[in-house]
Amino acid sequence: MNSVDELTTALTALHIPSTHVTVGVANLIASHKDLRTLLVNRRLPEHGWSDVQIQHVLYTMATLDTNNKRSGSSSSDDSGSSRWCGVGEREGRVYSALVSSRHFGLSHGVGRSGDIAEPQPKALGSTVLAKLTLCLVLDAVRRGSGLHPQTAAKSGILLPLCTGMSMALVLGTLRQLQDNHQTSANAAIKPYRNIVLWSRIDQKSCFKAIQSAGLECVVVPTRLAGDAVVTDLDAFQASLLTYGDRVLAVVTTTSCFAPRVPDQVDAVARLCAEQCVPHVINNAYGLQSSDTSKLLNRACAVGRVDAIVCSTDKNFMVPIGGAIVLSPDESLIQNVGKVYAGRASASPMLDLFITLCSMGLRGYQQLLTSRRILLPTFTERLKEVANKYGERVLECRTNCISFGVTLDGLVRPPRQDEDDVAYRTSVSRDVSSLGAMLFQRCVSGTRVVPRGTVQRMGGMEFCGFGSSHDAYPHAYLTAACAIGLTASEGDDFFTRLDQTLHEFQKRQRRRA
Repeated sequence: MNSVDELTTALTALHIPSTHVTVGVANLIASHKDLRTLLVNRRLPEHGWSDVQIQHVLYTMATLDTNNKRSGSSSSDDSGSSRWCGVGEREGRVYSALVSSRHFGLSHGVGRSGDIAEPQPKALGSTVLAKLTLCLVLDAVRRGSGLHPQTAAKSGILLPLCTGMSMALVLGTLRQLQDNHQTSANAAIKPYRNIVLWSRIDQKSCFKAIQSAGLECVVVPTRLAGDAVVTDLDAFQASLLTYGDRVLAVVTTTSCFAPRVPDQVDAVARLCAEQCVPHVINNAYGLQSSDTSKLLNRACAVGRVDAIVCSTDKNFMVPIGGAIVLSPDESLIQNVGKVYAGRASASPMLDLFITLCSMGLRGYQQLLTSRRILLPTFTERLKEVANKYGERVLECRTNCISFGVTLDGLVRPPRQDEDDVAYRTSVSRDVSSLGAMLFQRCVSGTRVVPRGTVQRMGGMEFCGFGSSHDAYPHAYLTAACAIGLTASEGDDFFTRLDQTLHEFQKRQRRRA
């Protein structure tokens, strides 16, 4: 008699109607079948699972970890085969039952001190979940986002780190590989590669990632093309020639705030292939854009792309703290795992597993479709509000996530008794206050950028900070149509933006 028959017989013996038992056992069989299908196929379920199904899987996996040992065994059962006796310094012990429940008993983390991707003997369940979550997220970016499975999304690794620190880890890996190469017999005649060419993008994380990896950042300037701030390929070529064999890697960006648009990563990839220089792409929130995915696929096809770093929270709507590194090169991914120091937290991976199973492939695709459907309305409504106050939406066609609105006409004119420095300082403060006004109206995520802001960062000075260009000609604010945005949220935003601009305009008139 098999276990299903035994369970059916036991339930019926409790005087439960056989029809009820049949339905309940069928549900239990289906639940086990879902788990078996997930383990065998290692792909997103077509439709999202219920919370009960997901919890069933998590608690089943948790029973495989040694910290979730049996308790209350009789003396005849104390042979050691059914009860774990942990005498190490790290045994997955958790004092708070609330914390343990929050993590579903999965407290051992993933990986080992020498490799984040290596199986952890004390944590079979956590290891299985980590491997399975990687398979699911690769399936999502292939069948959902549209990255090619044989190039851009051929292999990957999940890291319990933000995008910036994941970028630092990738660059550290490239440096270590280069150091190993430099130990060859002819190393003495080769210069040390410690320079990263960074296509300027005024987001602090990427710049800090380069410095955190112990490398020297050379900023490659951008250029203006109408309203848009774009890649300067001539400047890239010049930098590659200037620094030559000292260049460890090139870093470009595909997800950015307007007026910056995605770098021409395909053209840069060609340059990197010609010069035999590694190419790392910061694709923080680009997985939600099909246009960006096509650009990445093209870059991998025509040139060199070593790694693509993506945020899990920005693309999959999970809490902050995780990233996925994708690569056409499986050996690079393996080396990234080996460079990670220590065992890793399983929390970001657990959040991602739960979310992907809850979404299913259809749910994820629907989120991407909903964002794409909102885009035309979002831009039209933004134009309506801008035009009402004599402003306009910046023309940055290849940036289909972030949008900018000029603020030039709202800036008060100079008074006769003001010198130029005092005026520019005052205007910059006034423009920046618009962001605070929006926040007070419960609008988050907008960025207000005055003209000519100077920012010091890592010993370097950036003029026009925020716009990624030394002399951007407009003050502006940005807003994003990102994954998860709803039509009602958009309606609220445009109403509040209209009200805020009206109040700001009145205030500026009074001050003039």
